[in-house]
Amino acid sequence: MNYVVDTSVVIAVVTNEPTRHQLVELTRDADLLAPASLHWEIGNAFSAMFKQRRVTLDQAVAAVQTYSRIPIRLVDVSLEAALPLSHRLKIYADDAYVIGCALQHRCPLITLDRELQVAAREAGAKVLEIN
Repeated sequence: MNYVVDTSVVIAVVTNEPTRHQLVELTRDADLLAPASLHWEIGNAFSAMFKQRRVTLDQAVAAVQTYSRIPIRLVDVSLEAALPLSHRLKIYADDAYVIGCALQHRCPLITLDRELQVAAREAGAKVLEIN
C-alpha cells in the first residue's frame, strides 16, 4: 500500500513523540510518498523548534540522520496543481503540495495536522485517522 506522509508524521517519528509507535506500525511494509518539498519543511520544523528551545542542534542532527534512513519517495507536485488547491481550500502551498500528492497518486494521506486533515477531505483525498 502507498501512503503520503507529511512533515508532522516524520517529525513525530524522528523525535519520538507519543504517536511514533502507531505511525511506524501503520507504515511498516508500506511505500511512503511525499512532495519534494518535504526536506525544506523538515528544516523549517527544526528551525521552529530551535526558536522554541525544544531541541538542541545535536538532537536535530540525530533526528535528521534518522529521517535520512526512512524510505520516502519524494515526488514532484506541480505549482499549477497546488495553486488551485491553495486558493480553493484557503491553505498554504506546502499543505496544497501534500494534498496534491495524495490526489495525484490516489493514495491515503497520513498527517497529525487536524487542519490539513479537514482540507484534504474537502479536496477529496482519503485521510487515515491517527489517535
